[in-house]
Amino acid sequence: MANSANPPDSGARDGAPAPGTVLRVRALLPSLPPAEQRVARRIIDDPEGVAASSITQLARDCSTSEATVIRFCRTIDLSGYRELRLALASEAGQARGAGMSGRAPVGDIDPDDTLVTVVQKIAYTDARAVEETGAQLDADVLQAVVAAMDAARRIDIYGVGASAFVGADLQQKLHRIGLASFAWSDSHVMLTSAAVLRPGDVAVGVSHSGATIETVNALAEARGRGAATVAVTNFPRSPICSYADHVLTTAARETTFRSGATASRLAQLTVVDCLFVGLAQLRYADSRSALETTYDAVRGLRVGEKGRRNPGGPSGTTSSGSDTSA
Repeated sequence: MANSANPPDSGARDGAPAPGTVLRVRALLPSLPPAEQRVARRIIDDPEGVAASSITQLARDCSTSEATVIRFCRTIDLSGYRELRLALASEAGQARGAGMSGRAPVGDIDPDDTLVTVVQKIAYTDARAVEETGAQLDADVLQAVVAAMDAARRIDIYGVGASAFVGADLQQKLHRIGLASFAWSDSHVMLTSAAVLRPGDVAVGVSHSGATIETVNALAEARGRGAATVAVTNFPRSPICSYADHVLTTAARETTFRSGATASRLAQLTVVDCLFVGLAQLRYADSRSALETTYDAVRGLRVGEKGRRNPGGPSGTTSSGSDTSA
């Protein structure tokens, strides 16, 4: 199965050391045993402190054993604690070298935060979600998904809650460049739609947690019918990945009042935009023509604009741009 479960350690762009070790630890956190989760949370909360700690100190801080720390290191594909410390220290140094570690306050939203601080925290978290998602997105997996979509008879997209809006956005983008695509959010309709897929079709399941039952079941049904399946999720070991031929991971961290809704949605939309542009580039001439045609179709529906194409013919058409939004 192609996936992006192990993002490259390409260093930090700003703030905490990411993308790299901390990003990988955060993605694997829900799948870890309780003792290893305590080690993971310590690393996420204070990576530089862990880099400066001995294995004995870290084990004591996490109320666990040195053997558990070693086991955790191997879980995240490191040879041992020494390699973990070196990775964290290196990434923290790269973050400091970027000169932006203090760009904005980081952390949960507290009851006594001013509105200015809330805005700073939200903007910082959202920007990090987009940056880190782009940095760790596996280009080979992305290319494989683009190729499958380009050749597909039809593309079904499944998602509920906030992920349903992301699915609708992907469907709208694909439809605008002439690909037969459908976005479903009702659990019954998702399953009945998946049941009529066949080899050559593509099914995309969007789930931040990767554990949304409706989306997991729909993707499993689609795979059982022979369709190529794609999961867009924040957690590469989540249940949905068991039914995905290709896994595209996001990198979002949530704060109070925002779990699964805001930063995750922006990270998912980053993946959607990458898929769309990859497809549009692959079908460049057809996509450009389709975008211009669809833009022209709605041109007259904006205040102060004229020149919408008359139904039934090209008369009245004026030159149009390639804006992809309404």
